[in-house]
Amino acid sequence: MSIDYKSTISLPDTAFPMRGDLPKREPATLQRWQDGRLYDQVRANAAGRPRFVLHDGPPYANGNIHIGHAVNKILKDLVVKSKLLAGFDAPYVPGWDCHGLPIELAVEKKFGKVGDKLDAAAFRQKCREYAAEQIAGQARDFQRLGVLGDWDHPYRTMDFRFEADMVRALAKIVARGHLVRGAKPVHWCFDCGSALAEAEIEYADKTSPMVDVAYDAKDPKALAARFGVDAGDAIVAVPIWTTTPWTLPASLAVTLGAELGYALVEGPARDGKRVLLVLAEALVEKALARYGVAEVTVLGRVEGRALEGLVLAHPFYAREIPLILGDHVTADDGTGAVHTAPGHGQEDFAVGKLYGLTDRYTAAQINPVDGKGLYLPGTPPIPTPDGEVAIAGAHLWKANDLIVAALGARGVLLSSGKLHHSYPHCWRHKTPVAFRATPQWFISMTQANLRADALAAIKGVQWFPDWGEARISAMVDGRPDWCISRQRTWGVPIALFTHRITGEIHPRTAELMAAVAAKIEQGGVDAWFALDAAELLGAEAADYEKVTDILDVWFDSGVTHEAVLAARADEGLGKPADLYLEGSDQHRGWFQSSLLTGVAIDGAAPYRQVLTHGFTVDAQGRKMSKSIGNVVEPQKVIDQMGADVLRLWVASTDYRNEMSVSDDILKRTADAYRRIRNTARFLLGNVAGFDPATHQLPNGELLWLDAQAVARAGEVQAEITAAYARYDFAAVVAALQNYCTNDLGALYLDVTKDRLYTMPVDSRGRRSAQSAMFRIAHALTRWIAPILSFTADELWQHLPGSREAHVLFATWNADLDPLPAGGALSGEAFARLLALRESVAKVLEPMRAGGAIGASLEAEVDLYLDDATLATFAPVADELRFLFITSELRLHPASAKPADAVAADGVAGAFIRAVPSSAAKCVRCWHHRHDVGSHADHPELCGRCVDNVDGPGEDRRFF
Repeated sequence: MSIDYKSTISLPDTAFPMRGDLPKREPATLQRWQDGRLYDQVRANAAGRPRFVLHDGPPYANGNIHIGHAVNKILKDLVVKSKLLAGFDAPYVPGWDCHGLPIELAVEKKFGKVGDKLDAAAFRQKCREYAAEQIAGQARDFQRLGVLGDWDHPYRTMDFRFEADMVRALAKIVARGHLVRGAKPVHWCFDCGSALAEAEIEYADKTSPMVDVAYDAKDPKALAARFGVDAGDAIVAVPIWTTTPWTLPASLAVTLGAELGYALVEGPARDGKRVLLVLAEALVEKALARYGVAEVTVLGRVEGRALEGLVLAHPFYAREIPLILGDHVTADDGTGAVHTAPGHGQEDFAVGKLYGLTDRYTAAQINPVDGKGLYLPGTPPIPTPDGEVAIAGAHLWKANDLIVAALGARGVLLSSGKLHHSYPHCWRHKTPVAFRATPQWFISMTQANLRADALAAIKGVQWFPDWGEARISAMVDGRPDWCISRQRTWGVPIALFTHRITGEIHPRTAELMAAVAAKIEQGGVDAWFALDAAELLGAEAADYEKVTDILDVWFDSGVTHEAVLAARADEGLGKPADLYLEGSDQHRGWFQSSLLTGVAIDGAAPYRQVLTHGFTVDAQGRKMSKSIGNVVEPQKVIDQMGADVLRLWVASTDYRNEMSVSDDILKRTADAYRRIRNTARFLLGNVAGFDPATHQLPNGELLWLDAQAVARAGEVQAEITAAYARYDFAAVVAALQNYCTNDLGALYLDVTKDRLYTMPVDSRGRRSAQSAMFRIAHALTRWIAPILSFTADELWQHLPGSREAHVLFATWNADLDPLPAGGALSGEAFARLLALRESVAKVLEPMRAGGAIGASLEAEVDLYLDDATLATFAPVADELRFLFITSELRLHPASAKPADAVAADGVAGAFIRAVPSSAAKCVRCWHHRHDVGSHADHPELCGRCVDNVDGPGEDRRFF
């Protein structure tokens, strides 16, 4: 009759469930964190450590969070938590951008524009309330992602203290000489009714009219003479090519390239008269082809500088148009001559200022277009033979056709067509923008050397990926002055007093702004708008005006280094931040606005490192779009799979490029999560009944395989911590998965099952394995804590023995000693053993497939080795069968190999012979051993199981 030996087997036992049930389990964990004020506890525990500050770039307080928000916040959380485990004090203060047009539009939609139902103060209050509601919803979702931070004390750009600090920051920038006022051209959105920052521009395709227009010479003979040609009674003209005919009413000059070669050529006749045209020589054939001239006749050649100062006629106004020179003119396209409207182009403005054009014309002539895109009242009509074409009051986009038709009627239109091209659009409204010269406040890139200083500061920052340095350098090098003024209601005022006559700011500006900031800190921005200037200026108030423009929202977020990092230094923040982390679009956005204000205020960048991540796309590389139906909502993923699965996807993806996400990709991520969880569960199950205080063996007393496993865990930890340090989270996940699958699942855990299950509970062999697994489980829990935060918390609670109250109170496991020298096997010898083990598995597989054996324990294996290898493995020969998981494994010299032995794959000088075992199977350990049945009291057990059940237990030293 069979004896039941179940009670003698130590099977894994743990309350850590196999199924994660993350959607159900995570909310309770989060509630425990919040109730216990985990963030405060973590900060208290880390007090006194070296500081690492990741500064949160503020998302906009409008709408539900999307997958891009989730990626951003999770990446930041990975950094913060990995720094905590690396031994840093890593505070994280989340923030929100609260001012700006989207909130204003949302309030307008409900209450109308300012003055309809609400005055400005009441309107701003509604904006404040709306932003607060949006922040509350986003904060809940961010915390549900497992993001640890000071959620009870975030920074909000609409907080009175923050608004006051913005004014103080502006005051410092003014004091250092960076502020200028001017009517420079700025990107203007007619839907916003305001100037746009560079970062608020995106490029999209647009179809525009393209025209070639003749600017006739006032003195045709004089112009032709510069080419050494007698023009006779011919018309001599300089054609320009443009895709913005609406700017021609503001045309004040034609610009040539000083060193470009120009040719005087025969053009198409006009009203029976001969026409000579001045064209860039490189563009003659293309231009004449557009004009219908088949044969090229070049009459003379000169460089552009030879034509400077000659005068042309405006194509429809009684206005003299000088020929001037500019570096921005090329012979890449068009005609080599550029019509110049200083009110409608950055380069036009610069060259117009150089030649004094902006001083000779009125503001209405420089920019005849108002904030809605309409030509100003009084804009002169265009005279044509058929009568005048009125454009006053017309919208500029519609005026394009009117102007082109008028040019044709006047005979100066050489060519017209349509061009499909990339054109700047407003990022909010997705509508085309235009350059308009309007009175604005600017932070000058040159006046106080800001551009050069910023470019120098960039070099002192570490950029991840490293191409970020070149990208932001190019943007700073080429950017115009920063227009910081906006003509809206919901924002922080440019709190300046300007002289009514001179326009100069008050000489006591620094003092006045400090006083204004103090008032704003008490009552918010309404304190400025309600302020009676006489309160601060006394009798001078009559001579000064309050500036009513508000600051560009990029200034709001750009000065968070001043209004958050510096202002909250007593909370562990401070300048410069160790890291800024945002999407790759922020090289022209927050990274740049922060850099410019940082250099303008402190002469230094506000960050030491900058990391950028890509945008989310679907599996086919397409942008997320509701119309396509490929949007992945983080809330839905969390409800179905849990936040830890979403976090694992973020960590496992190469964030430096576009990040592909789809339901299938997330399902594969969930599978990867289960593999990690099951590995952890197996470790926990096998340390059941293990008390580290009494049972843990020192590393030096472990069996060789256990010591090797601990040493291997130390190698993996070094790999993982190095990857965390360089923010390579995908490498962390790859190392984790490889370790769980190969080092643990396919080797260590598989080999040690026999020892853990069958040896006596208190035997050295079993306690050795438990000691190693305890160390590994501790290490694994810490490794996954930044990524799988909820799961790591759950694991930590199931580990045996006393430990820190939370895994984030711990640091990387310091109890993973390297393999001591002089042991039974060297690392190289073990690698050869593992290669042999793999070769044996390949030999056994066809035997299993053919039915000769079932499990590998049904096989007996003989290895035939060269003398050196045989000597290397001889000390551990008696226990090799446990490593190879076969019932027998014998070593022989290679000279004794039989004819049917096969060469080991990848192991030189080694041969393998495997046969099914003829021995009986032990019912307890399942090994086939020839001593089964030789023990009267235990007829179904092998000899070692008898020792383990009734005797002193077997003695294992290696495996």
